[in-house]
Amino acid sequence: MPKIDYLRISLIDKCNFRCQYCMPDGTKLNYVLNQELLTNQEILTLVRDVFIPLGFTKFRLTGGEPLLRQDLVELVGDIARLPETEDLALTTNAFLLADLAQPLYEAGLRRINISLDSLNPETFDQIIGNKGRTRWQQTWEGILTAHQVGFNPLKLNVVIIPGINDTEVLDLAQLSIKRQWHIRFIEFMPIGNPELFGDKAWIDSEELRRQIRQKWGLVESNIQGNGPADVFQIPHAKGTLGFISQMSECFCDRCNRVRLSADGWLRPCLLNETGQIDLKTALRNGADLIQLQAQVERLLLLKSEINFKDRDSGTNGTYTRTMSQIGG
Repeated sequence: MPKIDYLRISLIDKCNFRCQYCMPDGTKLNYVLNQELLTNQEILTLVRDVFIPLGFTKFRLTGGEPLLRQDLVELVGDIARLPETEDLALTTNAFLLADLAQPLYEAGLRRINISLDSLNPETFDQIIGNKGRTRWQQTWEGILTAHQVGFNPLKLNVVIIPGINDTEVLDLAQLSIKRQWHIRFIEFMPIGNPELFGDKAWIDSEELRRQIRQKWGLVESNIQGNGPADVFQIPHAKGTLGFISQMSECFCDRCNRVRLSADGWLRPCLLNETGQIDLKTALRNGADLIQLQAQVERLLLLKSEINFKDRDSGTNGTYTRTMSQIGG
């Protein structure tokens, strides 16, 4: 088991998209009330006084859509200034990024992951649940702005859904050739989407690699990230191609992260809540921070016994909550 030193912090459970794999049509969402969200000061206290003393040095801000959080830039600055912070990143859908990229960069953010599941505006709108004016162009402008501001690496996350965007694999992979962009293909997961997720509703990463290898060739890359992606490269490309294969190639034995939800629950695994801790209530009740450290340390020991394949299950063997409610 690797050293667990990576905390994913969900800042908000709301999102301005309704992606099929995150908030499927018909899903009834009970959003967390604003007063139940962790405040910036509570997040900073947990990071500085609980997680850093336990050896955490890598932090990622997620949602929902974190750019909807009004005090985001301030929080980024607070965490970036901590001397123990070795890596601070953010995951976003980029719809609001054009206006925020420069302030976030000036606050100390250097790494950003952007969800981009299609280069076709109609397919893009279908995936994000948009029925009005297309949102693709504003999202693309957010990506280009982040690139111009200087975010490096700039990662684009692509969830491949059979029958929807699986014909775009080569077009998306091609984005890595002329720009130093890192495209990450993610196998579709059974999270709150039983209608979409059948017996085999994902495409194996090896099949995607086969398509790319047949077109351009494919070699292993010496550029590795903090996460579970297997990283490759089209020969002579400036960027890389990562494959996150949680369905076909379980990587629990390589997982180095835990997740803090927007309302303060610390969970050891995306799809398993065994041993979860309500840190927000403990903080607001004046809990001793050393005692909180001890509770988190026990959860880290428990994490080594948790496996994705043993995940909590719901209707028809799929997970019933949405990704936005868990913290993506």
